[in-house]
Amino acid sequence: MNSTGSETDLVPGAFVVDSRVPGAVPRGFDAFRRGWQTQIGDFFPLPAFSPATVADFRIKGRVARVRDVVIADLHMASATRIADPPGGDRDLVELHVLRGGTWTLGGLPDRDELTVPTGQFLLRHFGRRMPFETAPHTTAQFLFLPSATLRSLLGNRTVIGPADSAEMRLLTAHMNMIQKTVTELGPAGVHAAHSTLIELAKAVAVRRFDDVEPQLAPALVRAAKDLANSHLADPELSPTMLARELKVSVRTLQRAFATVGESVTAYIRHRRLEEARLALTSPSGRWSISGIAARWHFADSSHFIRAFKKHYGQTPTEYARSTGSAAR
Repeated sequence: MNSTGSETDLVPGAFVVDSRVPGAVPRGFDAFRRGWQTQIGDFFPLPAFSPATVADFRIKGRVARVRDVVIADLHMASATRIADPPGGDRDLVELHVLRGGTWTLGGLPDRDELTVPTGQFLLRHFGRRMPFETAPHTTAQFLFLPSATLRSLLGNRTVIGPADSAEMRLLTAHMNMIQKTVTELGPAGVHAAHSTLIELAKAVAVRRFDDVEPQLAPALVRAAKDLANSHLADPELSPTMLARELKVSVRTLQRAFATVGESVTAYIRHRRLEEARLALTSPSGRWSISGIAARWHFADSSHFIRAFKKHYGQTPTEYARSTGSAAR
């Protein structure tokens, strides 16, 4: 596969696999290999896994290809180990993001062995095959890129860092968006998705995000929303806090949100109202109106009631009664 923009390149590929279900082993590895060969092709051929890995290949995941870039989200219930000897030609840049478990790589030029733990990422240019293994119940996201895009930036460096760094948040958000939409992308969408992946991977390599690049706005918005969603109960949540965490200016963040037709503040308010609505219908019925207002950081009960009615067309009490709940 090449990146010249041929018609074949512009057709994205994707497949899902789940070999954890009873009866799937040992056919699970065959299903994974068929999906890879059909949708990914020869750009990144699978290594030869050990017999023990093939015999007990329990994995759930989604793999997508956008031109000459491959994204894989995998939960490996069983341990994996490759049987290929080190060496040979392999000219790729690889990113490994560990969400759970460990991934151990051997044979790097500057060290004998390296283990990437949960919450960390590794980015490196590989010019030859390296032995690796994963512990059982490892969850990871992998990105495979053509070497020409980042080789000059990386050199022989092994870039390691936290998976929740600002640059990684942006790249992860974009990879997740691609996984959800890849089969619906037309040629223009494929080109945009591919270009943005390359630019965000470069940001991880140099630990700096180009915050004036307009094509990166969707990834910045998604990363900001993901971050906001995890801090909705935090009284410090604000456009300033999100911009600080993502290492961009507040103005840059606001410009990015403008491309999707909303403001940062409005998104936070709407998400908090949604959480308040869910609290009103909680089976436990333990939340009062004043308690919900305080929990989701509205100025007071009156402010919460006005905001809720404007958004949902009913007061919190009216909404709770209409759903059979008992807010007080």
